[in-house]
Amino acid sequence: MAHENVRFYFDPACPWTWNVSRWLVEVAGARGLAVEWRPLSLSVLHAGENIPEQFRGAMEAGHAALRIVTALQAAGRNDAIGDLYTEFGRRMFYDHEHASAMLAATAAEAVGLGDVASAASDTSYDAAVEASTREGMDLAGPDVGSPVIVPGEGAQAFHGPIVSPPPTGDDALRLWDALAALAKIPGFYEIKRGRRGGTRFGPRP
Repeated sequence: MAHENVRFYFDPACPWTWNVSRWLVEVAGARGLAVEWRPLSLSVLHAGENIPEQFRGAMEAGHAALRIVTALQAAGRNDAIGDLYTEFGRRMFYDHEHASAMLAATAAEAVGLGDVASAASDTSYDAAVEASTREGMDLAGPDVGSPVIVPGEGAQAFHGPIVSPPPTGDDALRLWDALAALAKIPGFYEIKRGRRGGTRFGPRP
């Protein structure tokens, strides 16, 4: 059976994006979806802004990981991107390792991707990361951030869905079905409610 492609533009250092990705990974397994992992760098989106010190390490780590993502894309290794992201998220959000470019390289090595780990500090990948970021923003923008999801061929792109914690089981599938339906309706833009509290993660994968 052919898998439906879902494009997911993401910054791996964003905790809200992490929750969306865990929901999407579960749904992909249950519904036979093929996730195409695409870079969306918050460092690119916020270039030139005065970023508070407490966020700079995370943004550096996320951008470094996206350089590795770009290297894997160029080599046709999309499935390995999912493995890298999962390991990066474990280390950043559950183990609270120091956020830096080294975190991205260490995560790559831990999942057998040592051959591309050096891409974390290779600025030659920055143009491709920026181009992918602009592509995601062109699809879903303006005034959105990470993640951007395109839930199937012919679907509109959306920021989110923002979830905390990520739904599982039947709830995960119901959310997917709702999003996929809304994405096919011309002129639909937004449903939103205010967030209460910080990010709540699911179990450590």
